[in-house]
Amino acid sequence: MKRPLIASALLAALVLLPGCESKKEGSAIELQNVSYDPTREFYEEFNAAFAKKWAADGKGEIKITQSHGGSGKQARAVIDGQPADIVTLALSLDIDMIGKQGGLLPADWQARFPHNSSPYTSTIVFVVRKGNPKEIKDWGDLVKEGTEVITPNPKTGGAPRWAYLAGWAWAEKQGGGDQTAARDFIAKLYKNVPVLDSGARGSTTTFAQRHIGDVLLSWENEAHLIAKEFPGETQIVYPSLSILAEPPVAIVEKTAAKHGNTEAAKAYLDYLYSPEGQDLAGKHFYRPRDPQAAAKYAPVFPKLELVTIDHFGGWEKAQQTHFVDGGIFDQIYTTK
Repeated sequence: MKRPLIASALLAALVLLPGCESKKEGSAIELQNVSYDPTREFYEEFNAAFAKKWAADGKGEIKITQSHGGSGKQARAVIDGQPADIVTLALSLDIDMIGKQGGLLPADWQARFPHNSSPYTSTIVFVVRKGNPKEIKDWGDLVKEGTEVITPNPKTGGAPRWAYLAGWAWAEKQGGGDQTAARDFIAKLYKNVPVLDSGARGSTTTFAQRHIGDVLLSWENEAHLIAKEFPGETQIVYPSLSILAEPPVAIVEKTAAKHGNTEAAKAYLDYLYSPEGQDLAGKHFYRPRDPQAAAKYAPVFPKLELVTIDHFGGWEKAQQTHFVDGGIFDQIYTTK
């Protein structure tokens, strides 16, 4: 039975697929995927499809556990000992941290799979109330007096960092590249944020279930899931400019080897790039890399101007400038 979107946010962080009871001697392979907030529904279906293929290929039974939360918090959990064989997080910086601080995977992990180990892409969109009563059409509308913006904490989640940078890039463009103008815009935006949840799914709950806020800054796939679960209550607004989000995947090589799961972990991530995996990504409102799947789902995904993380000098520079303790976000948000 399909678990409702909001109800899933109320479950414990670690979710087992149906039938994934404790491992016994001689039983199935057990693989753990530590992921970020809005991938729950996608990986529930993907895991079942992969397990079916694994069995059809004569590999036996495989059981997959799934963990979800803000991308930065998930990376920290893995560094602190959560036994992930695989991570599928919101941004490469978080996986780099697992390698640098945890020593659990090599520095060149992005070279292990195609497209810098990002099997699908996404972007940041706006979710507004039915009829768009605040007439929110672009980033500039988010700083109007009396407009409440719902977005998670960019220091703990991936989506809010993508959203913050998309807004910054829009403001830069309006100001002809003026960094001070961009900073002032972001400061005004966060003055309109009444609550900072730790991750994207928490903000979805705040907006869609608790009915707080006029607009949610959301992953594109999450926006479509909200529309499905709350038909007629919300609508999606695409801003004039957003950001190309490339959620990456990786084998946590040291842990997978310890568990004897290296072969299974590689097969699991390879399956994300297969026609079946790419079709499931599109079905769950991620933008597939595969041209055939991308063409199939093209009507769902409007074209819009997208900046990339390279606009900010890469994730390491963006993190140091904006999101570390004492960075620009702390400077503008603590003065709220």
